Amino acid sequence: MIRPAWEVADVVRRYGAQFLAQRGTSLSWQQRKAIHDIECCRTAALGGHKQECDSCGHETVSYNSCRNRHCPKCQGTTRAKWTQERLGELLPVSYFHAVFTLPQILAGLALQNKRVMYNLLFRAASETLLEVAANSKHLGARLGFFGVLHTWGQRLQQNPHS
Repeated sequence: MIRPAWEVADVVRRYGAQFLAQRGTSLSWQQRKAIHDIECCRTAALGGHKQECDSCGHETVSYNSCRNRHCPKCQGTTRAKWTQERLGELLPVSYFHAVFTLPQILAGLALQNKRVMYNLLFRAASETLLEVAANSKHLGARLGFFGVLHTWGQRLQQNPHS
Protein backbone atom coordinates (compact mmCIF):
# COMPACT_ATOMS: atom_id res chain seq x y z
CA MET A 1 0.00 0.00 0.00
CA ILE A 2 1.36 3.42 -0.96
CA ARG A 3 1.36 5.94 1.87
CA PRO A 4 -0.19 9.31 0.94
CA ALA A 5 2.12 12.34 0.99
CA TRP A 6 0.26 13.81 3.99
CA GLU A 7 -1.99 12.18 6.57
CA VAL A 8 -4.05 13.78 9.32
CA ALA A 9 -1.49 12.56 11.87
CA ASP A 10 1.28 14.41 10.00
CA VAL A 11 -0.67 17.66 10.24
CA VAL A 12 -1.39 17.09 13.93
CA ARG A 13 2.26 16.34 14.64
CA ARG A 14 3.40 19.45 12.80
CA TYR A 15 0.77 21.96 13.96
CA GLY A 16 -1.01 20.35 16.92
CA ALA A 17 0.97 22.04 19.69
CA GLN A 18 0.51 25.45 18.07
CA PHE A 19 -3.21 24.79 17.59
CA LEU A 20 -3.64 23.67 21.21
CA ALA A 21 -1.71 26.70 22.47
CA GLN A 22 -4.06 29.00 20.57
CA ARG A 23 -7.39 27.22 20.97
CA GLY A 24 -6.92 24.33 23.37
CA THR A 25 -8.90 25.96 26.17
CA SER A 26 -12.02 26.00 23.98
CA LEU A 27 -11.83 22.25 23.28
CA SER A 28 -13.43 19.53 25.36
CA TRP A 29 -11.19 16.94 27.02
CA GLN A 30 -12.44 14.43 24.43
CA GLN A 31 -11.29 16.68 21.58
CA ARG A 32 -7.87 17.20 23.21
CA LYS A 33 -7.58 13.42 23.77
CA ALA A 34 -8.41 12.73 20.10
CA ILE A 35 -5.67 15.15 19.00
CA HIS A 36 -3.19 13.49 21.36
CA ASP A 37 -4.16 9.98 20.25
CA ILE A 38 -3.91 10.84 16.54
CA GLU A 39 -0.50 12.43 17.17
CA CYS A 40 0.79 9.28 18.88
CA CYS A 41 -0.89 6.75 16.60
CA ARG A 42 1.51 4.19 15.15
CA THR A 43 4.55 5.77 16.74
CA ALA A 44 6.95 4.53 19.40
CA ALA A 45 4.91 6.51 21.96
CA LEU A 46 2.30 3.72 21.99
CA GLY A 47 4.78 0.88 21.87
CA GLY A 48 4.96 -1.73 19.20
CA HIS A 49 6.13 -5.17 18.27
CA LYS A 50 8.93 -6.67 16.20
CA GLN A 51 8.53 -9.30 13.53
CA GLU A 52 11.47 -11.38 12.34
CA CYS A 53 11.72 -13.53 9.21
CA ASP A 54 12.55 -17.15 10.09
CA SER A 55 14.62 -17.53 6.93
CA CYS A 56 16.77 -14.42 6.66
CA GLY A 57 16.38 -12.77 10.06
CA HIS A 58 15.06 -9.49 8.60
CA GLU A 59 13.21 -7.51 11.27
CA THR A 60 10.35 -5.05 10.92
CA VAL A 61 8.84 -2.93 13.67
CA SER A 62 5.12 -2.24 13.73
CA TYR A 63 3.91 0.45 16.09
CA ASN A 64 0.60 0.15 17.91
CA SER A 65 -2.55 2.01 16.87
CA CYS A 66 -4.32 4.52 19.09
CA ARG A 67 -7.72 2.90 18.40
CA ASN A 68 -9.44 6.26 18.89
CA ARG A 69 -12.75 6.34 17.03
CA HIS A 70 -11.84 9.73 15.55
CA CYS A 71 -8.53 8.57 14.09
CA PRO A 72 -8.87 8.23 10.31
CA LYS A 73 -6.02 5.71 10.13
CA CYS A 74 -7.46 3.41 12.78
CA GLN A 75 -11.13 3.69 11.92
CA GLY A 76 -11.12 3.84 8.11
CA THR A 77 -12.20 0.21 7.63
CA THR A 78 -14.75 0.39 10.44
CA ARG A 79 -16.19 3.62 8.99
CA ALA A 80 -16.46 2.11 5.50
CA LYS A 81 -18.25 -0.96 6.88
CA TRP A 82 -20.65 1.20 8.92
CA THR A 83 -21.40 3.35 5.86
CA GLN A 84 -22.16 0.28 3.71
CA GLU A 85 -24.53 -1.03 6.36
CA ARG A 86 -26.34 2.33 6.54
CA LEU A 87 -26.71 2.45 2.75
CA GLY A 88 -28.65 -0.81 2.95
CA GLU A 89 -31.13 0.89 5.29
CA LEU A 90 -32.04 3.75 2.95
CA LEU A 91 -35.57 4.03 1.66
CA PRO A 92 -36.08 4.14 -2.12
CA VAL A 93 -36.80 7.89 -2.10
CA SER A 94 -34.96 11.07 -3.07
CA TYR A 95 -32.61 12.50 -0.49
CA PHE A 96 -31.35 16.06 -0.26
CA HIS A 97 -28.47 17.53 1.68
CA ALA A 98 -29.11 20.91 3.29
CA VAL A 99 -26.50 22.79 5.30
CA PHE A 100 -27.30 25.40 7.94
CA THR A 101 -24.25 27.42 9.00
CA LEU A 102 -23.98 29.53 12.12
CA PRO A 103 -22.98 33.08 11.10
CA GLN A 104 -19.25 33.63 11.65
CA ILE A 105 -19.94 36.55 13.99
CA LEU A 106 -21.55 34.04 16.40
CA ALA A 107 -18.84 31.35 16.14
CA GLY A 108 -16.88 32.71 19.12
CA LEU A 109 -20.02 32.77 21.23
CA ALA A 110 -20.66 29.13 20.27
CA LEU A 111 -17.22 28.16 21.61
CA GLN A 112 -18.14 29.52 25.03
CA ASN A 113 -21.79 28.40 25.04
CA LYS A 114 -21.83 25.19 23.03
CA ARG A 115 -25.00 23.60 24.38
CA VAL A 116 -27.14 26.74 24.06
CA MET A 117 -25.83 27.83 20.67
CA TYR A 118 -25.93 24.39 19.05
CA ASN A 119 -29.44 23.74 20.38
CA LEU A 120 -30.51 27.06 18.83
CA LEU A 121 -28.84 26.13 15.53
CA PHE A 122 -30.66 22.79 15.39
CA ARG A 123 -33.99 24.32 16.42
CA ALA A 124 -33.71 27.03 13.75
CA ALA A 125 -32.71 24.48 11.09
CA SER A 126 -35.52 22.04 11.94
CA GLU A 127 -38.19 24.74 12.17
CA THR A 128 -37.07 26.16 8.82
CA LEU A 129 -37.17 22.77 7.10
CA LEU A 130 -40.62 21.94 8.51
CA GLU A 131 -42.09 25.34 7.67
CA VAL A 132 -40.74 25.56 4.12
CA ALA A 133 -41.66 21.96 3.26
CA ALA A 134 -45.20 22.33 4.64
CA ASN A 135 -45.85 25.39 2.49
CA SER A 136 -47.97 24.39 -0.53
CA LYS A 137 -45.93 26.79 -2.70
CA HIS A 138 -42.93 24.54 -2.10
CA LEU A 139 -43.57 20.88 -1.31
CA GLY A 140 -46.74 20.89 0.71
CA ALA A 141 -45.27 17.94 2.56
CA ARG A 142 -44.31 16.72 5.98
CA LEU A 143 -40.58 15.95 6.15
CA GLY A 144 -38.49 13.43 7.96
CA PHE A 145 -34.90 14.48 8.55
CA PHE A 146 -31.94 14.22 10.84
CA GLY A 147 -29.16 16.63 11.65
CA VAL A 148 -25.46 16.23 12.23
CA LEU A 149 -23.34 18.87 13.92
CA HIS A 150 -20.04 19.76 12.31
CA THR A 151 -17.99 22.31 14.25
CA TRP A 152 -14.99 22.57 11.94
CA GLY A 153 -14.62 23.16 8.22
CA GLN A 154 -12.34 21.35 5.80
CA ARG A 155 -9.47 23.71 6.62
CA LEU A 156 -9.81 22.97 10.36
CA GLN A 157 -11.20 26.42 11.11
CA GLN A 158 -14.16 26.79 13.40
CA ASN A 159 -17.28 26.66 11.23
CA PRO A 160 -20.34 25.40 13.12
CA HIS A 161 -22.91 23.96 10.71
CA SER A 162 -25.52 21.24 10.62
